[in-house]
Amino acid sequence: QVQLVEAGGGLVQPGGSLRLSCAASENISSINYMAWYRQVPGKQREWIAGINNRGDTTYTVFVQGRFTISRNNDKNTLYLQMDSLKSTDTAVYYCYALTPAARWGQGTQVTVSS
Repeated sequence: QVQLVEAGGGLVQPGGSLRLSCAASENISSINYMAWYRQVPGKQREWIAGINNRGDTTYTVFVQGRFTISRNNDKNTLYLQMDSLKSTDTAVYYCYALTPAARWGQGTQVTVSS
């Protein structure tokens, strides 16, 4: 089964940028759908962006226009470019793959604070 490992989280000031990556242990070209979720303590994990194998993308309204999801099948990696970050974006960010079984990474912490 595919393993997912996120990287790129950290502390950033409001208005700053971060790029998250999610490296898969296997070829992702056959994985039709991948996504990013995030979770804050005490709340449910929420979907924020998804991408299919054709490169079609969808976003929650809360990140539309600020975040960009992409995938590189040759590198077996999913990305999330996050710009114009706000304090409300602070969360643990998770990579998700529908393989077709659901697979999750371990999460990476993003903290937006001055």
